[in-house]
Amino acid sequence: MSHATAVPSEKSKLWSGGQSPFQVSYGKMMMWMFLLSDAFTFGALLISYGTHRFSNLVWPDANQVFRSFPFIGDNFPLLFVSLMTFILIMSSVTMVLAVHAGHYNDKKNVAKWLIWTIIGGIMFLGCQAWEWTHLGHELGGLWGSFTDVNTPMEKFQHFFDMHSTTVSHVFANPQSATEALKATDSFFNYFFTITGFHGGHVTSGVIFNILILVNTVNGVYEKRGHYEMVEKFGLYWHFVDLVWVFVFTCFYLL
Repeated sequence: MSHATAVPSEKSKLWSGGQSPFQVSYGKMMMWMFLLSDAFTFGALLISYGTHRFSNLVWPDANQVFRSFPFIGDNFPLLFVSLMTFILIMSSVTMVLAVHAGHYNDKKNVAKWLIWTIIGGIMFLGCQAWEWTHLGHELGGLWGSFTDVNTPMEKFQHFFDMHSTTVSHVFANPQSATEALKATDSFFNYFFTITGFHGGHVTSGVIFNILILVNTVNGVYEKRGHYEMVEKFGLYWHFVDLVWVFVFTCFYLL
């Protein structure tokens, strides 16, 4: 009596060979796992900020806080941070082009687009450093407005959207002024923590991109026969870009 022999499916062949049935390498899968865990961290920070933000009636007005542009003046609300966002998005585009060139084992273009990605990352970090420095000076001036009785009340208005509450009422009511001061403290604490955490990711990305560029120039990936490392790190860079969109929305637009 003969027995029919089952023909193994394509997926079972892949499994028997120790490969993923989805044709995803171990390194790429681990990068996705890392990005997922990192997304939870950023998500927790932004949710915490949003909860605090909408539980306070008094909160800094982004159009007034982020109104300065280097060497131009202080009457350009959100223009500088829009430039920062554009730079980071364009660096993500150049990373896409580097990954695309890697699919064709085009060493020259991989190196070229990686250089542009690195330049974009450095420019973004330079803009963020200027913004932090400028806000540090502005924050010092704001604290002075609470201690110097001769400081005009309008200086306080520049930082807050008081909604239905007037500046005179805030200063006449010590409890409201205290709440406004706490809101300011919370805003800047969240701002420097979250943007600093994101900036740390960008810094790490620039460093690793430089290392990948060195390997590309030295022909490391060309000898391997693939540029998967460029593709894997491209996922990280796009993630950093995507996170900035949420940071931009939460701190600058809401």
